[in-house]
Amino acid sequence: MSETKKPKILVVDDNLQNLELLLVYLEDIDCETITAEDGVEALEKINNNDIDLLMLDIMMPKMSGFEVCRRIKNEPSTADIPVLMVTALTEFGDIERAIESGTDDFISKPINKLELLIRVRAMLKLKNLSDKLQRTLAYLNEIEKQTQNS
Repeated sequence: MSETKKPKILVVDDNLQNLELLLVYLEDIDCETITAEDGVEALEKINNNDIDLLMLDIMMPKMSGFEVCRRIKNEPSTADIPVLMVTALTEFGDIERAIESGTDDFISKPINKLELLIRVRAMLKLKNLSDKLQRTLAYLNEIEKQTQNS
């Protein structure tokens, strides 16, 4: 049943050391992780997987994290995927740009493991609740249709 499946986290970073560090940190969470090394690969994996959380670097080749975030948030089928931007950028303009692109949260490098785990757990909990709500609403909608047809 979908309620017991492990959450799936897509970790996107073009720097292999950063990617490996994030994966090691995420070992403390009961989840499945998949990776991508650029924005184009990230979009491909999002379209081919049921992603519960996207951890997204901003500065990447081919397509920035800003653009990846904007694209998934503008697509109804992926708009509900929570996005945690992981960035070395600290300028206010960059933070503002991340928010405008639709990110749900961001964390600055160097990554504090405890902070990362707390944010990831909170975002996964919210995603789980959102999914349950969507299933409940779909169920109620179906009952309403059956009632109207009888």
